Amino acid sequence: MKRSKVILKKGKEAIFKNRHQWIFSGAIESYPDDFDEGHIYPIFSFDKKLLGHGYFHSSLSLAGRILSFGDQDPWEAIYDHLDNAIALRAALFSHQETNAYRLVNGEGDYLPGLIIDQYGEYLVLQSNTLGMDLMKEKILDYLIQKKRWKSVFEKSISSSRKEEGLEDRVSLLWGKEIEEIPILENGLHFFADWKRGQKTGFFLDQREMRHLVKTISKDRTVLNCFSYTGGFSVYALAGGAISVTSVDSSKPALEMARKNLRANGFKEDQSPLIEADVFQFLREDPLDYEIAILDPPAFVKKKKDISQGINGYREINMQVLSKMAKGSFLLTSSCSYYIDETLFRTIIFQAAQSTNRDVQIVKESFHSVDHPISIFHPETRYLKNFLLYLPT
Repeated sequence: MKRSKVILKKGKEAIFKNRHQWIFSGAIESYPDDFDEGHIYPIFSFDKKLLGHGYFHSSLSLAGRILSFGDQDPWEAIYDHLDNAIALRAALFSHQETNAYRLVNGEGDYLPGLIIDQYGEYLVLQSNTLGMDLMKEKILDYLIQKKRWKSVFEKSISSSRKEEGLEDRVSLLWGKEIEEIPILENGLHFFADWKRGQKTGFFLDQREMRHLVKTISKDRTVLNCFSYTGGFSVYALAGGAISVTSVDSSKPALEMARKNLRANGFKEDQSPLIEADVFQFLREDPLDYEIAILDPPAFVKKKKDISQGINGYREINMQVLSKMAKGSFLLTSSCSYYIDETLFRTIIFQAAQSTNRDVQIVKESFHSVDHPISIFHPETRYLKNFLLYLPT
């Protein structure tokens, strides 16, 4: 760790009182003369009081990320946070029916820039910042000391890496190569394709909503749009659905969905897989289903895309609300960070208003329990889910 220090402007020490983990460039009075991008430095107030430690990238607006508060050694804090993250998941997933979950959730586990997903005896790590890239090897060594994993992979692909001047990285960090990892979730079988799949290979954040769909699917017909590898489809069939139609534009995703369906013993005549543009499908299909699931990829990845994203969310919800029958359910989701809960609810309101449908919110939720949010850092909340009932 460098011994020189970062000094904040007068009055900016409130960041530390609020225990928020981000420091923006406008709060920084000065960097050390020997400053190295991405390295850890002690952080002092304008009146020379030690506030904590963090790593910095001076060319960015979000210039610093805090690792420890007060005089705690930053690496002691990092190891404490890793231990706490592991202990929390052990408490949440003590049963044997689920072995895939998020082990480290960035700022939500007080480890800014770091995501680690656990798939059975395998880990998939995602580093989103230069500072975390520099710490990655030491963190990996610590994790390997804690448990003898079969393999640890890196799947570092994100827009924040581009902002940090980093190239994407997909590689084996430790152990043996494997591409499709068999996992268990609530007693159901899936494969996580860490190398070619989205995120780290599986959408762990929707686990609880998948289970909810299972509970309402008995003797119903289900449409799963943006189905990816068929997570909701498997759960619906496991819940006794008559049939589940999965629609996605990605042929490889549908092939993996077929594999997941077969792994759970479901026949293909129960679960048609349709390769199509979902927008076009929704416009052309009569949508005579009793449950519809809209879980699209993020329509808004940058702030400038908000208007276009609103139109996209409004259209797909309008299509479903205008066609589905009385007594049907719609699970609608948004994982766009820039579409907050209030705005997403407004979009649904507009869709219901324009289609002249009565709509009831049965369940409102966000990501699963293995994606904790620090009370001091709400920015890590991104996923919004509404289970809607159409009484008329």
